[in-house]
Amino acid sequence: MTQVNLLDLGIEELKKFLSSLDEPPYRAQQIIQWIHQRGVTDFDLMTNLSKSLRVKLAAHSTIEFPAISLERASQDGTYKWLLRLPDGNSIETVFIPERDRGTLCVSSQVGCGLNCSFCSTGKEGFNRNLSLGEIIGQVWIAARQLEKYGNAKVTNVVMMGMGEPLLNYDPVIGAMALMLDDLAYGLSKYRVTLSTSGVIPAMEKLKTDSPVALAVSLHAPTNELRNELVPLNKRYPLEQLMPVCKNFFPVGSKRVVTFEYVMLAGINDSEAQARQLVRILTFPCKVNLIPFNPFPNTQYTRSDDATIERFRQILLAAGINAWTRKTRGGDIDGACGQLAGEFKDKTGRNERWLKTGRLVPKSINSRRG
Repeated sequence: MTQVNLLDLGIEELKKFLSSLDEPPYRAQQIIQWIHQRGVTDFDLMTNLSKSLRVKLAAHSTIEFPAISLERASQDGTYKWLLRLPDGNSIETVFIPERDRGTLCVSSQVGCGLNCSFCSTGKEGFNRNLSLGEIIGQVWIAARQLEKYGNAKVTNVVMMGMGEPLLNYDPVIGAMALMLDDLAYGLSKYRVTLSTSGVIPAMEKLKTDSPVALAVSLHAPTNELRNELVPLNKRYPLEQLMPVCKNFFPVGSKRVVTFEYVMLAGINDSEAQARQLVRILTFPCKVNLIPFNPFPNTQYTRSDDATIERFRQILLAAGINAWTRKTRGGDIDGACGQLAGEFKDKTGRNERWLKTGRLVPKSINSRRG
Protein backbone atom coordinates (compact mmCIF):
# COMPACT_ATOMS: atom_id res chain seq x y z
CA MET A 1 0.00 0.00 0.00
CA THR A 2 1.31 3.45 -0.94
CA GLN A 3 1.86 5.77 1.98
CA VAL A 4 -0.91 8.34 2.37
CA ASN A 5 -0.36 11.85 3.66
CA LEU A 6 -2.99 12.13 6.41
CA LEU A 7 -3.01 15.88 6.00
CA ASP A 8 -4.68 15.37 2.61
CA LEU A 9 -7.65 13.56 4.18
CA GLY A 10 -10.82 15.12 5.47
CA ILE A 11 -12.68 13.24 8.19
CA GLU A 12 -14.75 11.10 5.79
CA GLU A 13 -11.70 10.22 3.70
CA LEU A 14 -9.81 9.39 6.87
CA LYS A 15 -12.60 7.04 7.96
CA LYS A 16 -12.35 5.21 4.63
CA PHE A 17 -8.58 4.96 4.99
CA LEU A 18 -8.95 3.48 8.47
CA SER A 19 -11.48 0.96 7.17
CA SER A 20 -8.87 -0.16 4.63
CA LEU A 21 -6.62 -0.87 7.63
CA ASP A 22 -9.44 -2.82 9.34
CA GLU A 23 -9.74 -0.13 12.00
CA PRO A 24 -12.98 1.42 13.35
CA PRO A 25 -13.98 4.76 11.75
CA TYR A 26 -14.34 6.58 15.08
CA ARG A 27 -10.55 6.63 15.30
CA ALA A 28 -10.62 9.31 12.59
CA GLN A 29 -11.88 11.89 15.05
CA GLN A 30 -9.07 11.08 17.46
CA ILE A 31 -6.44 11.38 14.74
CA ILE A 32 -7.89 14.68 13.49
CA GLN A 33 -7.71 16.03 17.04
CA TRP A 34 -4.11 14.91 17.53
CA ILE A 35 -2.90 16.45 14.28
CA HIS A 36 -4.87 19.67 14.01
CA GLN A 37 -5.90 20.62 17.52
CA ARG A 38 -2.88 19.39 19.45
CA GLY A 39 -0.28 19.72 16.71
CA VAL A 40 1.09 16.20 17.26
CA THR A 41 2.62 14.44 14.23
CA ASP A 42 4.46 11.57 15.92
CA PHE A 43 2.20 8.50 15.91
CA ASP A 44 3.90 7.13 19.02
CA LEU A 45 2.65 10.15 20.98
CA MET A 46 -0.99 9.56 20.01
CA THR A 47 -1.54 7.67 23.25
CA ASN A 48 -5.29 7.02 22.99
CA LEU A 49 -4.72 5.01 19.80
CA SER A 50 -3.97 1.34 20.13
CA LYS A 51 -0.39 0.23 19.64
CA SER A 52 -1.40 -1.87 16.63
CA LEU A 53 -3.06 1.15 14.95
CA ARG A 54 -0.01 3.31 15.56
CA VAL A 55 2.15 0.65 13.90
CA LYS A 56 -0.21 0.54 10.89
CA LEU A 57 -0.24 4.32 10.59
CA ALA A 58 3.55 4.47 10.66
CA ALA A 59 3.73 1.80 7.95
CA HIS A 60 1.05 3.14 5.61
CA SER A 61 0.84 6.89 6.16
CA THR A 62 2.79 10.07 6.77
CA ILE A 63 2.00 13.56 8.04
CA GLU A 64 3.81 15.97 5.74
CA PHE A 65 3.57 19.75 5.66
CA PRO A 66 4.98 22.44 3.39
CA ALA A 67 8.38 23.56 4.64
CA ILE A 68 9.03 27.10 5.85
CA SER A 69 11.60 28.64 3.50
CA LEU A 70 11.32 32.15 4.86
CA GLU A 71 9.52 33.99 7.64
CA ARG A 72 9.25 37.77 7.63
CA ALA A 73 7.77 40.02 10.31
CA SER A 74 6.34 43.44 9.52
CA GLN A 75 6.71 46.47 11.75
CA ASP A 76 2.93 46.34 12.28
CA GLY A 77 3.01 42.76 13.59
CA THR A 78 2.08 41.03 10.34
CA TYR A 79 3.88 37.76 9.55
CA LYS A 80 4.46 36.33 6.09
CA TRP A 81 5.68 32.80 5.42
CA LEU A 82 7.14 31.52 2.18
CA LEU A 83 6.29 27.82 2.16
CA ARG A 84 8.09 25.35 -0.09
CA LEU A 85 6.07 22.45 -1.52
CA PRO A 86 7.41 18.97 -2.31
CA ASP A 87 7.60 19.74 -6.04
CA GLY A 88 9.85 22.77 -5.46
CA ASN A 89 7.17 25.41 -5.92
CA SER A 90 6.53 27.93 -3.15
CA ILE A 91 3.44 29.75 -1.91
CA GLU A 92 2.87 32.59 0.54
CA THR A 93 0.70 32.79 3.64
CA VAL A 94 0.12 35.93 5.74
CA PHE A 95 -1.05 36.45 9.33
CA ILE A 96 -2.54 39.85 10.19
CA PRO A 97 -3.04 40.67 13.88
CA GLU A 98 -5.72 43.10 15.05
CA ARG A 99 -6.74 44.17 18.52
CA ASP A 100 -9.66 41.71 18.64
CA ARG A 101 -8.68 39.06 16.08
CA GLY A 102 -5.90 37.35 14.20
CA THR A 103 -6.59 36.77 10.51
CA LEU A 104 -4.73 34.23 8.38
CA CYS A 105 -4.74 34.77 4.62
CA VAL A 106 -4.49 31.33 3.00
CA SER A 107 -3.54 30.40 -0.58
CA SER A 108 -5.46 27.88 -2.69
CA GLN A 109 -3.35 27.64 -5.85
CA VAL A 110 0.29 27.87 -6.91
CA GLY A 111 -0.08 31.17 -8.69
CA CYS A 112 -3.54 31.97 -10.02
CA GLY A 113 -5.59 30.67 -12.92
CA LEU A 114 -7.05 34.15 -13.43
CA ASN A 115 -5.29 37.29 -14.59
CA CYS A 116 -6.67 40.28 -12.70
CA SER A 117 -4.64 43.23 -13.94
CA PHE A 118 -3.99 44.82 -10.53
CA CYS A 119 -2.84 41.67 -8.70
CA SER A 120 0.78 40.60 -8.32
CA THR A 121 -0.17 36.92 -8.06
CA GLY A 122 -2.02 37.01 -11.38
CA LYS A 123 0.99 38.46 -13.15
CA GLU A 124 3.18 35.61 -11.90
CA GLY A 125 1.08 33.10 -13.85
CA PHE A 126 -0.15 29.67 -12.76
CA ASN A 127 1.35 26.27 -12.01
CA ARG A 128 -1.21 24.02 -10.28
CA ASN A 129 -3.90 23.64 -7.64
CA LEU A 130 -2.95 22.99 -4.02
CA SER A 131 -3.94 19.76 -2.32
CA LEU A 132 -6.17 19.73 0.76
CA GLY A 133 -3.08 19.10 2.88
CA GLU A 134 -1.19 22.01 1.34
CA ILE A 135 -4.12 24.31 2.12
CA ILE A 136 -4.85 23.19 5.68
CA GLY A 137 -1.11 22.84 6.24
CA GLN A 138 -0.84 26.64 6.06
CA VAL A 139 -3.23 26.92 9.00
CA TRP A 140 -1.34 24.24 10.94
CA ILE A 141 2.02 25.93 10.37
CA ALA A 142 0.73 29.40 11.30
CA ALA A 143 -0.90 28.08 14.47
CA ARG A 144 2.30 26.34 15.55
CA GLN A 145 4.54 29.30 14.74
CA LEU A 146 2.29 31.72 16.59
CA GLU A 147 2.26 29.40 19.62
CA LYS A 148 6.03 29.91 19.82
CA TYR A 149 5.58 33.68 20.01
CA GLY A 150 2.82 33.38 22.58
CA ASN A 151 1.06 36.65 21.84
CA ALA A 152 -1.26 35.87 18.94
CA LYS A 153 -3.44 33.13 17.50
CA VAL A 154 -5.53 32.46 14.42
CA THR A 155 -9.17 33.43 15.04
CA ASN A 156 -10.16 34.12 11.42
CA VAL A 157 -9.21 32.60 8.06
CA VAL A 158 -9.70 34.25 4.70
CA MET A 159 -9.27 32.29 1.49
CA MET A 160 -7.79 35.38 -0.14
CA GLY A 161 -4.19 34.35 -0.71
CA MET A 162 -2.71 33.15 -3.97
CA GLY A 163 -5.28 31.69 -6.37
CA GLU A 164 -9.00 31.57 -7.08
CA PRO A 165 -10.42 29.19 -4.44
CA LEU A 166 -13.47 28.17 -6.46
CA LEU A 167 -11.25 26.88 -9.27
CA ASN A 168 -9.84 24.37 -6.76
CA TYR A 169 -13.19 23.45 -5.33
CA ASP A 170 -12.99 20.08 -3.54
CA PRO A 171 -9.67 20.61 -1.70
CA VAL A 172 -10.80 24.08 -0.59
CA ILE A 173 -14.15 22.78 0.69
CA GLY A 174 -12.38 19.95 2.53
CA ALA A 175 -9.85 22.30 4.11
CA MET A 176 -12.54 24.73 5.24
CA ALA A 177 -14.49 21.86 6.81
CA LEU A 178 -11.44 21.12 8.96
CA MET A 179 -11.14 24.80 9.88
CA LEU A 180 -14.73 24.64 11.20
CA ASP A 181 -14.44 21.22 12.87
CA ASP A 182 -14.47 21.46 16.67
CA LEU A 183 -11.88 18.67 16.84
CA ALA A 184 -9.55 20.54 14.49
CA TYR A 185 -9.49 24.36 14.53
CA GLY A 186 -13.02 25.06 15.76
CA LEU A 187 -13.50 28.32 13.91
CA SER A 188 -16.93 29.90 13.56
CA LYS A 189 -18.60 29.89 10.13
CA TYR A 190 -18.67 33.67 10.48
CA ARG A 191 -14.87 33.74 10.83
CA VAL A 192 -13.94 31.74 7.72
CA THR A 193 -14.36 33.69 4.48
CA LEU A 194 -13.95 32.54 0.91
CA SER A 195 -13.12 35.23 -1.64
CA THR A 196 -13.96 34.69 -5.30
CA SER A 197 -13.76 36.74 -8.47
CA GLY A 198 -17.19 35.39 -9.37
CA VAL A 199 -17.09 31.79 -10.59
CA ILE A 200 -20.88 31.52 -10.68
CA PRO A 201 -21.42 27.73 -11.04
CA ALA A 202 -19.12 27.06 -8.07
CA MET A 203 -20.76 29.86 -6.06
CA GLU A 204 -24.13 28.16 -6.51
CA LYS A 205 -22.64 24.87 -5.30
CA LEU A 206 -20.87 26.54 -2.38
CA LYS A 207 -24.23 27.71 -0.98
CA THR A 208 -25.13 24.13 -0.07
CA ASP A 209 -21.67 22.67 0.52
CA SER A 210 -20.22 25.07 3.08
CA PRO A 211 -21.62 27.62 5.56
CA VAL A 212 -18.65 30.02 5.38
CA ALA A 213 -18.83 33.73 4.67
CA LEU A 214 -18.48 34.98 1.09
CA ALA A 215 -16.52 37.89 -0.35
CA VAL A 216 -16.66 38.80 -4.04
CA SER A 217 -13.86 40.69 -5.79
CA LEU A 218 -15.85 43.33 -7.64
CA HIS A 219 -13.48 46.27 -8.29
CA ALA A 220 -15.60 47.94 -10.98
CA PRO A 221 -19.23 49.12 -11.34
CA THR A 222 -19.55 48.40 -15.07
CA ASN A 223 -18.89 45.44 -17.33
CA GLU A 224 -16.63 47.51 -19.60
CA LEU A 225 -14.18 48.34 -16.82
CA ARG A 226 -14.49 45.04 -14.99
CA ASN A 227 -13.68 43.14 -18.20
CA GLU A 228 -10.27 44.81 -18.08
CA LEU A 229 -9.62 44.60 -14.34
CA VAL A 230 -11.16 41.15 -13.76
CA PRO A 231 -11.18 39.29 -17.11
CA LEU A 232 -13.40 36.54 -15.65
CA ASN A 233 -16.20 39.10 -16.00
CA LYS A 234 -16.30 38.39 -19.74
CA ARG A 235 -17.59 34.92 -18.88
CA TYR A 236 -19.73 35.85 -15.86
CA PRO A 237 -20.79 39.50 -16.31
CA LEU A 238 -22.35 41.69 -13.66
CA GLU A 239 -25.94 41.05 -14.75
CA GLN A 240 -25.38 37.36 -13.97
CA LEU A 241 -23.18 37.85 -10.89
CA MET A 242 -25.33 40.31 -8.95
CA PRO A 243 -28.44 38.06 -8.67
CA VAL A 244 -26.28 35.19 -7.40
CA CYS A 245 -24.81 37.46 -4.73
CA LYS A 246 -28.24 38.79 -3.78
CA ASN A 247 -29.57 35.27 -3.25
CA PHE A 248 -26.45 33.62 -1.83
CA PHE A 249 -27.66 33.58 1.77
CA PRO A 250 -31.21 32.38 2.66
CA VAL A 251 -34.06 34.89 2.73
CA GLY A 252 -34.36 36.33 6.23
CA SER A 253 -30.72 35.67 7.08
CA LYS A 254 -28.76 38.54 8.56
CA ARG A 255 -25.69 37.38 6.65
CA VAL A 256 -24.69 39.35 3.55
CA VAL A 257 -22.04 39.14 0.85
CA THR A 258 -19.02 41.42 1.16
CA PHE A 259 -17.76 43.11 -2.01
CA GLU A 260 -14.07 43.92 -2.31
CA TYR A 261 -13.19 47.02 -4.30
CA VAL A 262 -9.52 47.92 -4.80
CA MET A 263 -9.05 51.68 -5.18
CA LEU A 264 -7.01 52.52 -8.28
CA ALA A 265 -6.16 56.17 -8.89
CA GLY A 266 -7.88 57.51 -11.98
CA ILE A 267 -9.28 54.11 -12.90
CA ASN A 268 -12.26 53.19 -10.71
CA ASP A 269 -12.33 55.81 -7.96
CA SER A 270 -14.37 58.72 -9.30
CA GLU A 271 -17.54 60.03 -7.67
CA ALA A 272 -19.44 59.08 -10.83
CA GLN A 273 -18.21 55.50 -10.47
CA ALA A 274 -19.28 55.47 -6.82
CA ARG A 275 -22.79 56.38 -7.95
CA GLN A 276 -22.64 53.66 -10.60
CA LEU A 277 -21.72 51.21 -7.86
CA VAL A 278 -24.71 52.32 -5.80
CA ARG A 279 -26.98 51.57 -8.76
CA ILE A 280 -25.88 47.92 -9.02
CA LEU A 281 -25.80 47.18 -5.27
CA THR A 282 -29.55 47.10 -4.78
CA PHE A 283 -29.59 44.59 -1.91
CA PRO A 284 -28.07 44.41 1.61
CA CYS A 285 -24.30 43.95 1.42
CA LYS A 286 -20.98 45.24 2.70
CA VAL A 287 -18.25 46.95 0.67
CA ASN A 288 -14.56 46.85 1.60
CA LEU A 289 -12.63 49.61 -0.11
CA ILE A 290 -9.03 48.43 -0.42
CA PRO A 291 -6.25 50.95 -1.03
CA PHE A 292 -4.15 49.53 -3.87
CA ASN A 293 -0.88 47.97 -2.76
CA PRO A 294 1.80 48.50 -5.44
CA PHE A 295 4.20 45.85 -6.71
CA PRO A 296 7.12 45.98 -9.16
CA ASN A 297 6.26 46.95 -12.76
CA THR A 298 2.58 47.63 -12.08
CA GLN A 299 0.92 50.36 -14.10
CA TYR A 300 -1.43 51.34 -11.27
CA THR A 301 -1.17 53.74 -8.34
CA ARG A 302 -3.18 54.02 -5.14
CA SER A 303 -6.09 56.41 -4.76
CA ASP A 304 -5.33 59.08 -2.18
CA ASP A 305 -7.10 59.02 1.18
CA ALA A 306 -9.39 61.96 0.36
CA THR A 307 -10.60 60.31 -2.85
CA ILE A 308 -11.27 57.02 -1.06
CA GLU A 309 -13.22 58.82 1.67
CA ARG A 310 -15.35 60.75 -0.85
CA PHE A 311 -16.11 57.45 -2.59
CA ARG A 312 -17.04 55.84 0.72
CA GLN A 313 -19.30 58.71 1.76
CA ILE A 314 -21.35 58.32 -1.43
CA LEU A 315 -21.89 54.64 -0.60
CA LEU A 316 -22.78 55.44 3.01
CA ALA A 317 -25.27 58.12 1.93
CA ALA A 318 -27.01 55.48 -0.17
CA GLY A 319 -27.33 53.17 2.85
CA ILE A 320 -24.51 50.83 1.85
CA ASN A 321 -22.28 49.58 4.66
CA ALA A 322 -18.82 50.63 3.42
CA TRP A 323 -15.42 50.39 5.09
CA THR A 324 -11.89 51.30 4.10
CA ARG A 325 -9.53 48.42 4.80
CA LYS A 326 -6.43 49.26 6.77
CA THR A 327 -3.34 48.23 4.83
CA ARG A 328 -1.09 45.84 6.76
CA GLY A 329 2.20 44.16 5.94
CA GLY A 330 3.13 46.41 3.04
CA ASP A 331 6.78 46.61 4.12
CA ILE A 332 7.12 42.82 3.65
CA ASP A 333 4.98 42.62 0.48
CA GLY A 334 2.32 40.90 2.54
CA ALA A 335 -0.56 43.25 1.78
CA CYS A 336 -3.63 42.47 -0.31
CA GLY A 337 -2.69 41.80 -3.95
CA GLN A 338 1.05 41.48 -3.27
CA LEU A 339 1.46 37.73 -2.70
CA ALA A 340 3.59 36.09 -5.36
CA GLY A 341 5.48 33.03 -4.07
CA GLU A 342 8.10 31.27 -6.18
CA PHE A 343 7.05 28.85 -8.88
CA LYS A 344 7.35 27.89 -12.52
CA ASP A 345 4.64 29.55 -14.59
CA LYS A 346 3.05 27.05 -16.96
CA THR A 347 1.01 29.66 -18.81
CA GLY A 348 3.71 31.97 -20.20
CA ARG A 349 1.76 34.86 -18.69
CA ASN A 350 4.61 36.10 -16.51
CA GLU A 351 7.06 36.34 -19.41
CA ARG A 352 4.52 38.23 -21.54
CA TRP A 353 3.75 40.60 -18.69
CA LEU A 354 7.40 41.39 -18.02
CA LYS A 355 7.65 42.53 -21.64
CA THR A 356 4.51 44.66 -21.64
CA GLY A 357 3.39 45.08 -18.02
CA ARG A 358 4.42 48.70 -17.69
CA LEU A 359 2.11 49.77 -20.49
CA VAL A 360 -1.32 51.09 -19.48
CA PRO A 361 -4.11 50.17 -21.93
CA LYS A 362 -5.47 53.37 -23.51
CA SER A 363 -9.04 52.38 -22.61
CA ILE A 364 -8.09 52.34 -18.94
CA ASN A 365 -5.64 55.23 -18.93
CA SER A 366 -8.20 57.66 -20.31
CA ARG A 367 -11.25 56.63 -18.25
CA ARG A 368 -12.45 58.65 -15.28
CA GLY A 369 -16.00 57.23 -15.03
